[in-house]
Amino acid sequence: MSLSTYGQTNKEIAGVYIRKAQANYSSLKLDEASKNFERAVKLLDTITEANVARLGSLIHFKLNKFTEAKNYAKQYFALVKNKKTESYTQLLDLYVTIDEELEKVNLEKAKLEKIKLAKEKETRRIDSLKTVWQNKSDALTFQFQSIQAFNKQGISVFEKDEFVGIMDDSGAVLVEADTYKSIKSFDGYILLLNQEENPTQIYSFNSKTKEGFMLPKISDFNTLSTHYGNVMLPRGDGKIITYPNNSLKAVVFDIATKEFDSNSYVNVIKDLRKTKKIEKFNKDGQVRVNKVWYNFGGHIGGGIHPLYLPDYTLFGFLCGIDGTVLQASEFNNLGAFYNGKAHVAKGSDSFWVNQNGTKVDDATNEAGKYTGKSELVRLENGGYQIQQEIDGEKFIILGDEKLETLETFIRNNP
Repeated sequence: MSLSTYGQTNKEIAGVYIRKAQANYSSLKLDEASKNFERAVKLLDTITEANVARLGSLIHFKLNKFTEAKNYAKQYFALVKNKKTESYTQLLDLYVTIDEELEKVNLEKAKLEKIKLAKEKETRRIDSLKTVWQNKSDALTFQFQSIQAFNKQGISVFEKDEFVGIMDDSGAVLVEADTYKSIKSFDGYILLLNQEENPTQIYSFNSKTKEGFMLPKISDFNTLSTHYGNVMLPRGDGKIITYPNNSLKAVVFDIATKEFDSNSYVNVIKDLRKTKKIEKFNKDGQVRVNKVWYNFGGHIGGGIHPLYLPDYTLFGFLCGIDGTVLQASEFNNLGAFYNGKAHVAKGSDSFWVNQNGTKVDDATNEAGKYTGKSELVRLENGGYQIQQEIDGEKFIILGDEKLETLETFIRNNP
Protein backbone atom coordinates (compact mmCIF):
# COMPACT_ATOMS: atom_id res chain seq x y z
CA MET A 1 0.00 0.00 0.00
CA SER A 2 2.94 2.36 0.69
CA LEU A 3 4.29 1.84 -2.85
CA SER A 4 0.88 2.48 -4.34
CA THR A 5 0.47 5.61 -2.26
CA TYR A 6 3.94 6.87 -3.31
CA GLY A 7 3.08 6.34 -7.01
CA GLN A 8 -0.25 8.09 -6.63
CA THR A 9 1.49 10.98 -4.89
CA ASN A 10 3.94 11.40 -7.78
CA LYS A 11 1.09 11.45 -10.23
CA GLU A 12 -0.75 14.01 -8.19
CA ILE A 13 2.36 16.20 -7.85
CA ALA A 14 2.96 15.81 -11.59
CA GLY A 15 -0.59 17.00 -12.11
CA VAL A 16 0.21 20.15 -10.14
CA TYR A 17 3.20 20.85 -12.37
CA ILE A 18 1.08 20.19 -15.47
CA ARG A 19 -1.48 22.74 -14.33
CA LYS A 20 1.30 25.26 -13.64
CA ALA A 21 2.79 24.59 -17.06
CA GLN A 22 -0.63 25.11 -18.65
CA ALA A 23 -1.04 28.40 -16.83
CA ASN A 24 2.46 29.52 -17.77
CA TYR A 25 1.80 28.65 -21.40
CA SER A 26 -1.45 30.58 -21.43
CA SER A 27 0.32 33.67 -20.05
CA LEU A 28 3.22 33.17 -22.53
CA LYS A 29 5.75 32.48 -19.77
CA LEU A 30 7.32 29.83 -21.95
CA ASP A 31 10.54 29.25 -19.99
CA GLU A 32 8.56 28.69 -16.78
CA ALA A 33 6.12 26.50 -18.70
CA SER A 34 9.03 24.37 -19.98
CA LYS A 35 10.57 24.00 -16.50
CA ASN A 36 7.28 22.95 -14.89
CA PHE A 37 6.47 20.56 -17.73
CA GLU A 38 9.88 18.87 -17.41
CA ARG A 39 9.38 18.51 -13.65
CA ALA A 40 6.09 16.78 -14.33
CA VAL A 41 7.59 14.42 -16.89
CA LYS A 42 10.33 13.41 -14.46
CA LEU A 43 7.69 12.35 -11.94
CA LEU A 44 5.80 10.26 -14.49
CA ASP A 45 7.10 6.97 -15.80
CA THR A 46 5.46 7.74 -19.10
CA ILE A 47 2.88 10.12 -20.50
CA THR A 48 -0.46 8.40 -20.59
CA GLU A 49 -2.76 11.31 -21.26
CA ALA A 50 -3.16 12.87 -24.71
CA ASN A 51 -3.68 16.40 -23.37
CA VAL A 52 -0.31 16.23 -21.50
CA ALA A 53 1.48 15.20 -24.71
CA ARG A 54 -0.39 17.95 -26.56
CA LEU A 55 0.80 20.56 -24.02
CA GLY A 56 4.38 19.35 -24.36
CA SER A 57 4.20 19.72 -28.12
CA LEU A 58 2.77 23.23 -27.90
CA ILE A 59 5.34 24.45 -25.35
CA HIS A 60 8.34 23.08 -27.26
CA PHE A 61 7.05 24.42 -30.55
CA LYS A 62 6.84 27.92 -29.10
CA LEU A 63 10.44 27.51 -27.89
CA ASN A 64 11.52 26.44 -31.40
CA LYS A 65 12.48 23.01 -30.08
CA PHE A 66 10.95 21.33 -33.10
CA THR A 67 12.33 17.83 -32.63
CA GLU A 68 10.92 17.62 -29.06
CA ALA A 69 7.65 19.17 -30.25
CA LYS A 70 7.33 16.53 -32.94
CA ASN A 71 8.00 13.68 -30.48
CA TYR A 72 5.31 14.93 -28.09
CA ALA A 73 2.92 15.36 -31.02
CA LYS A 74 3.47 11.71 -31.99
CA GLN A 75 2.69 10.68 -28.43
CA TYR A 76 -0.50 12.76 -28.60
CA PHE A 77 -1.63 11.04 -31.81
CA ALA A 78 -0.96 7.64 -30.20
CA LEU A 79 -3.00 8.47 -27.10
CA VAL A 80 -5.89 10.54 -28.44
CA LYS A 81 -9.23 8.71 -28.70
CA ASN A 82 -11.35 11.17 -30.64
CA LYS A 83 -9.75 12.36 -33.89
CA LYS A 84 -12.64 14.55 -34.89
CA THR A 85 -12.16 17.27 -32.34
CA GLU A 86 -10.88 20.75 -33.05
CA SER A 87 -7.90 20.09 -30.74
CA TYR A 88 -6.88 17.13 -32.87
CA THR A 89 -7.18 19.16 -36.08
CA GLN A 90 -5.18 22.01 -34.61
CA LEU A 91 -2.37 19.73 -33.51
CA LEU A 92 -2.40 17.96 -36.85
CA ASP A 93 -1.93 21.33 -38.55
CA LEU A 94 0.79 22.13 -36.04
CA TYR A 95 2.47 18.79 -36.80
CA VAL A 96 2.71 19.72 -40.47
CA THR A 97 4.13 23.12 -39.50
CA ILE A 98 6.63 21.39 -37.21
CA ASP A 99 7.76 19.18 -40.10
CA GLU A 100 8.17 22.25 -42.29
CA GLU A 101 10.21 23.99 -39.60
CA LEU A 102 12.34 20.89 -39.10
CA GLU A 103 12.96 20.77 -42.83
CA LYS A 104 14.13 24.40 -42.71
CA VAL A 105 16.34 23.59 -39.73
CA ASN A 106 17.80 20.58 -41.47
CA LEU A 107 18.40 22.56 -44.64
CA GLU A 108 20.15 25.26 -42.60
CA LYS A 109 22.17 22.60 -40.79
CA ALA A 110 23.14 21.06 -44.12
CA LYS A 111 24.09 24.50 -45.43
CA LEU A 112 26.18 25.25 -42.34
CA GLU A 113 27.77 21.80 -42.52
CA LYS A 114 28.62 22.42 -46.16
CA ILE A 115 30.16 25.77 -45.24
CA LYS A 116 32.05 24.11 -42.37
CA LEU A 117 33.38 21.37 -44.65
CA ALA A 118 34.36 23.96 -47.26
CA LYS A 119 36.22 25.96 -44.60
CA GLU A 120 37.94 22.82 -43.35
CA LYS A 121 38.88 21.93 -46.92
CA GLU A 122 40.19 25.45 -47.50
CA THR A 123 42.14 25.28 -44.25
CA ARG A 124 43.70 21.98 -45.32
CA ARG A 125 44.49 23.45 -48.72
CA ILE A 126 46.14 26.50 -47.19
CA ASP A 127 48.04 24.39 -44.65
CA SER A 128 49.26 22.14 -47.45
CA LEU A 129 50.33 25.13 -49.56
CA LYS A 130 52.04 26.68 -46.55
CA THR A 131 54.05 23.50 -46.12
CA VAL A 132 54.99 23.44 -49.81
CA TRP A 133 55.89 27.14 -49.74
CA GLN A 134 57.93 26.77 -46.54
CA ASN A 135 59.91 23.89 -48.03
CA LYS A 136 60.63 25.98 -51.13
CA SER A 137 61.49 28.97 -48.94
CA ASP A 138 63.87 26.87 -46.83
CA ALA A 139 65.60 25.69 -50.01
CA LEU A 140 66.21 29.34 -50.93
CA THR A 141 67.52 30.29 -47.48
CA PHE A 142 71.18 30.72 -46.62
CA GLN A 143 72.06 29.32 -43.20
CA PHE A 144 74.81 31.84 -42.53
CA GLN A 145 76.02 33.27 -39.22
CA SER A 146 76.35 36.66 -40.88
CA ILE A 147 76.58 38.32 -44.27
CA GLN A 148 77.86 41.74 -45.27
CA ALA A 149 75.93 44.22 -47.38
CA PHE A 150 76.54 43.96 -51.13
CA ASN A 151 79.09 46.39 -52.57
CA LYS A 152 78.37 48.33 -55.76
CA GLN A 153 79.45 45.32 -57.82
CA GLY A 154 76.86 43.12 -56.08
CA ILE A 155 79.47 41.15 -54.12
CA SER A 156 79.22 40.18 -50.46
CA VAL A 157 81.22 38.20 -47.91
CA PHE A 158 79.39 35.72 -45.67
CA GLU A 159 80.28 33.61 -42.66
CA LYS A 160 79.21 29.99 -42.26
CA ASP A 161 80.43 27.43 -39.73
CA GLU A 162 83.39 29.66 -38.75
CA PHE A 163 84.50 29.99 -42.37
CA VAL A 164 84.03 32.88 -44.80
CA GLY A 165 83.06 32.84 -48.45
CA ILE A 166 82.01 35.17 -51.26
CA MET A 167 78.67 35.37 -53.07
CA ASP A 168 76.93 37.69 -55.54
CA ASP A 169 73.55 39.41 -55.36
CA SER A 170 71.80 36.52 -57.14
CA GLY A 171 72.88 34.13 -54.40
CA ALA A 172 75.57 32.40 -56.45
CA VAL A 173 78.45 31.35 -54.18
CA LEU A 174 81.70 32.40 -55.86
CA VAL A 175 84.05 31.16 -53.14
CA GLU A 176 82.88 28.39 -50.82
CA ALA A 177 83.09 28.90 -47.06
CA ASP A 178 85.25 25.89 -46.27
CA THR A 179 88.88 27.11 -46.13
CA TYR A 180 89.23 30.74 -45.09
CA LYS A 181 88.42 32.17 -41.66
CA SER A 182 89.14 35.88 -41.92
CA ILE A 183 88.83 38.72 -44.43
CA LYS A 184 90.47 42.01 -45.33
CA SER A 185 88.31 44.00 -47.72
CA PHE A 186 88.55 47.52 -49.18
CA ASP A 187 88.27 49.38 -52.47
CA GLY A 188 86.51 46.42 -54.14
CA TYR A 189 89.26 43.89 -53.38
CA ILE A 190 88.62 41.06 -50.92
CA LEU A 191 91.39 39.06 -49.25
CA LEU A 192 90.42 35.75 -47.67
CA LEU A 193 92.86 34.47 -45.03
CA ASN A 194 93.08 30.90 -43.79
CA GLN A 195 93.50 32.27 -40.26
CA GLU A 196 93.00 35.67 -38.67
CA GLU A 197 96.56 36.01 -37.36
CA ASN A 198 99.67 35.07 -39.30
CA PRO A 199 97.92 33.44 -42.27
CA THR A 200 99.79 31.06 -44.51
CA GLN A 201 97.24 31.23 -47.34
CA ILE A 202 95.66 34.32 -48.93
CA TYR A 203 93.05 34.31 -51.66
CA SER A 204 92.55 37.57 -53.55
CA PHE A 205 89.20 38.37 -55.18
CA ASN A 206 88.40 41.31 -57.46
CA SER A 207 84.77 42.40 -57.12
CA LYS A 208 84.81 44.18 -60.46
CA THR A 209 86.09 41.28 -62.56
CA LYS A 210 84.50 38.59 -60.34
CA GLU A 211 87.81 36.72 -60.51
CA GLY A 212 90.19 35.54 -57.83
CA PHE A 213 93.40 33.61 -57.28
CA MET A 214 95.64 32.27 -54.54
CA LEU A 215 98.71 34.32 -53.65
CA PRO A 216 102.04 32.48 -53.95
CA LYS A 217 103.50 30.77 -50.90
CA ILE A 218 105.25 33.23 -48.63
CA SER A 219 108.45 31.21 -49.00
CA ASP A 220 108.50 32.36 -52.64
CA PHE A 221 109.04 35.87 -51.28
CA ASN A 222 111.43 34.95 -48.47
CA THR A 223 112.66 31.42 -47.81
CA LEU A 224 112.85 32.04 -44.07
CA SER A 225 109.25 33.24 -43.71
CA THR A 226 106.58 30.77 -42.64
CA HIS A 227 103.54 33.07 -42.67
CA TYR A 228 102.38 36.39 -44.07
CA GLY A 229 102.22 38.07 -40.66
CA ASN A 230 100.04 41.17 -40.43
CA VAL A 231 97.99 41.63 -43.61
CA MET A 232 96.85 45.17 -44.43
CA LEU A 233 93.76 46.36 -46.29
CA PRO A 234 93.99 45.99 -50.08
CA ARG A 235 93.82 49.30 -51.93
CA GLY A 236 92.37 50.53 -55.21
CA ASP A 237 95.73 50.30 -57.02
CA GLY A 238 95.70 46.54 -56.45
CA LYS A 239 98.56 46.52 -53.93
CA ILE A 240 98.65 44.18 -50.94
CA ILE A 241 101.02 44.89 -48.04
CA THR A 242 101.91 42.27 -45.41
CA TYR A 243 104.63 41.96 -42.77
CA PRO A 244 105.85 38.34 -42.74
CA ASN A 245 107.97 36.77 -40.02
CA ASN A 246 111.74 36.29 -40.36
CA SER A 247 111.86 38.96 -43.04
CA LEU A 248 113.72 42.26 -43.32
CA LYS A 249 111.32 43.48 -45.96
CA ALA A 250 107.59 44.04 -46.17
CA VAL A 251 105.61 42.13 -48.80
CA VAL A 252 104.32 44.32 -51.63
CA PHE A 253 102.16 42.17 -53.89
CA ASP A 254 100.67 43.44 -57.13
CA ILE A 255 97.26 41.90 -57.88
CA ALA A 256 97.41 42.96 -61.54
CA THR A 257 100.70 41.19 -62.27
CA LYS A 258 100.18 38.48 -59.62
CA GLU A 259 103.77 38.98 -58.51
CA PHE A 260 105.76 40.29 -55.59
CA ASP A 261 107.41 43.64 -56.16
CA SER A 262 111.13 43.49 -56.90
CA ASN A 263 113.36 43.32 -53.85
CA SER A 264 115.84 45.66 -55.52
CA TYR A 265 115.54 49.24 -54.27
CA VAL A 266 119.06 50.42 -55.04
CA ASN A 267 117.92 53.45 -57.04
CA VAL A 268 115.36 54.37 -54.39
CA ILE A 269 118.04 54.27 -51.69
CA LYS A 270 120.40 56.39 -53.82
CA ASP A 271 117.65 58.99 -54.29
CA LEU A 272 117.01 59.08 -50.56
CA ARG A 273 120.75 59.69 -50.01
CA LYS A 274 120.81 62.48 -52.60
CA THR A 275 117.87 64.23 -50.92
CA LYS A 276 119.52 63.67 -47.52
CA LYS A 277 116.62 61.63 -46.13
CA ILE A 278 119.20 59.04 -45.09
CA GLU A 279 122.79 59.60 -43.97
CA LYS A 280 124.44 56.59 -45.56
CA PHE A 281 123.71 53.22 -47.19
CA ASN A 282 125.72 50.09 -47.95
CA LYS A 283 125.71 47.25 -50.43
CA ASP A 284 123.76 45.00 -48.03
CA GLY A 285 120.68 47.18 -48.39
CA GLN A 286 121.11 48.92 -45.09
CA VAL A 287 120.56 52.62 -44.49
CA ARG A 288 121.65 54.92 -41.67
CA VAL A 289 119.09 57.27 -40.17
CA ASN A 290 119.83 59.43 -37.14
CA LYS A 291 123.15 57.61 -36.74
CA VAL A 292 121.47 54.19 -36.53
CA TRP A 293 121.73 51.48 -39.20
CA TYR A 294 118.51 49.80 -40.35
CA ASN A 295 117.61 47.25 -42.97
CA PHE A 296 115.75 48.98 -45.79
CA GLY A 297 112.35 47.25 -45.93
CA GLY A 298 111.15 48.24 -49.40
CA HIS A 299 108.55 50.75 -50.60
CA ILE A 300 104.82 50.57 -49.69
CA GLY A 301 103.86 53.56 -51.81
CA GLY A 302 103.89 57.33 -51.35
CA GLY A 303 107.62 57.33 -50.65
CA ILE A 304 107.09 55.41 -47.38
CA HIS A 305 109.73 52.80 -46.52
CA PRO A 306 109.72 50.23 -43.69
CA LEU A 307 112.88 50.09 -41.54
CA TYR A 308 113.90 46.86 -39.80
CA LEU A 309 116.29 45.97 -37.01
CA PRO A 310 118.68 43.05 -37.59
CA ASP A 311 116.49 40.71 -35.49
CA TYR A 312 113.58 41.13 -37.99
CA THR A 313 111.81 43.61 -35.72
CA LEU A 314 109.97 46.37 -37.58
CA PHE A 315 111.41 49.61 -36.22
CA GLY A 316 109.26 52.07 -38.12
CA PHE A 317 108.76 53.87 -41.44
CA LEU A 318 110.87 56.45 -43.23
CA CYS A 319 108.81 59.08 -45.04
CA GLY A 320 110.73 59.99 -48.18
CA ILE A 321 108.80 63.21 -48.64
CA ASP A 322 110.38 64.94 -45.63
CA GLY A 323 112.53 62.41 -43.80
CA THR A 324 110.07 61.86 -40.94
CA VAL A 325 110.49 58.52 -39.16
CA LEU A 326 107.25 56.98 -37.92
CA GLN A 327 107.75 54.69 -34.93
CA ALA A 328 106.28 51.21 -35.29
CA SER A 329 104.92 51.47 -31.74
CA GLU A 330 102.55 54.17 -33.02
CA PHE A 331 102.15 53.15 -36.66
CA ASN A 332 102.07 49.38 -36.43
CA ASN A 333 101.25 48.48 -39.14
CA LEU A 334 101.04 50.75 -42.16
CA GLY A 335 99.13 49.80 -45.29
CA ALA A 336 99.65 50.63 -48.94
CA PHE A 337 99.69 54.34 -49.80
CA TYR A 338 97.07 55.10 -52.43
CA ASN A 339 95.05 58.13 -53.45
CA GLY A 340 96.79 60.30 -50.87
CA LYS A 341 96.21 58.07 -47.84
CA ALA A 342 97.52 54.98 -46.04
CA HIS A 343 95.71 52.91 -43.42
CA VAL A 344 97.24 52.32 -40.00
CA ALA A 345 96.22 49.29 -37.97
CA LYS A 346 97.13 49.61 -34.29
CA GLY A 347 95.57 46.75 -32.40
CA SER A 348 91.81 47.26 -32.43
CA ASP A 349 92.32 50.93 -33.31
CA SER A 350 92.81 52.23 -36.85
CA PHE A 351 93.23 55.54 -38.62
CA TRP A 352 94.46 57.07 -41.86
CA VAL A 353 97.58 59.14 -42.53
CA ASN A 354 99.18 61.11 -45.36
CA GLN A 355 102.73 60.77 -46.71
CA ASN A 356 104.43 62.03 -43.55
CA GLY A 357 102.20 60.26 -41.00
CA THR A 358 99.80 63.11 -40.27
CA LYS A 359 96.34 61.86 -39.43
CA VAL A 360 93.71 62.64 -42.05
CA ASP A 361 90.04 61.85 -42.69
CA ASP A 362 89.16 58.26 -43.47
CA ALA A 363 89.61 57.17 -47.06
CA THR A 364 86.51 56.65 -49.19
CA ASN A 365 85.93 52.97 -49.84
CA GLU A 366 85.84 52.51 -53.62
CA ALA A 367 83.79 49.36 -53.15
CA GLY A 368 80.87 51.78 -53.13
CA LYS A 369 77.24 51.37 -52.13
CA TYR A 370 74.96 48.79 -53.69
CA THR A 371 72.24 50.14 -55.98
CA GLY A 372 70.95 46.87 -57.43
CA LYS A 373 67.57 45.16 -57.03
CA SER A 374 68.49 42.51 -54.45
CA GLU A 375 67.72 42.97 -50.77
CA LEU A 376 69.30 40.89 -48.02
CA VAL A 377 66.71 39.88 -45.44
CA ARG A 378 67.51 38.39 -42.04
CA LEU A 379 64.83 35.87 -41.02
CA GLU A 380 63.46 35.73 -37.48
CA ASN A 381 64.20 32.02 -37.19
CA GLY A 382 67.74 32.44 -38.51
CA GLY A 383 69.31 32.45 -41.95
CA TYR A 384 69.19 34.96 -44.78
CA GLN A 385 67.28 35.33 -48.02
CA ILE A 386 67.72 37.48 -51.09
CA GLN A 387 64.53 39.25 -52.15
CA GLN A 388 63.82 41.18 -55.34
CA GLU A 389 60.85 43.11 -56.67
CA ILE A 390 59.93 41.90 -60.15
CA ASP A 391 57.07 43.58 -62.04
CA GLY A 392 55.72 44.99 -58.80
CA GLU A 393 55.76 41.62 -57.01
CA LYS A 394 58.28 40.62 -54.33
CA PHE A 395 60.16 37.33 -54.83
CA ILE A 396 62.70 35.29 -52.92
CA ILE A 397 65.49 34.47 -55.37
CA LEU A 398 68.48 32.17 -55.54
CA GLY A 399 70.23 31.99 -58.88
CA ASP A 400 67.56 31.18 -61.47
CA GLU A 401 65.11 30.03 -58.80
CA LYS A 402 62.46 32.40 -57.49
CA LEU A 403 59.52 32.13 -55.12
CA GLU A 404 56.68 34.60 -54.62
CA THR A 405 55.49 35.64 -51.18
CA LEU A 406 53.32 33.20 -49.22
CA GLU A 407 50.13 35.25 -49.81
CA THR A 408 50.74 35.38 -53.57
CA PHE A 409 51.70 31.68 -53.66
CA ILE A 410 48.40 30.69 -51.99
CA ARG A 411 46.42 32.99 -54.26
CA ASN A 412 48.08 31.62 -57.41
CA ASN A 413 47.64 27.94 -56.44
CA PRO A 414 43.89 27.30 -56.05
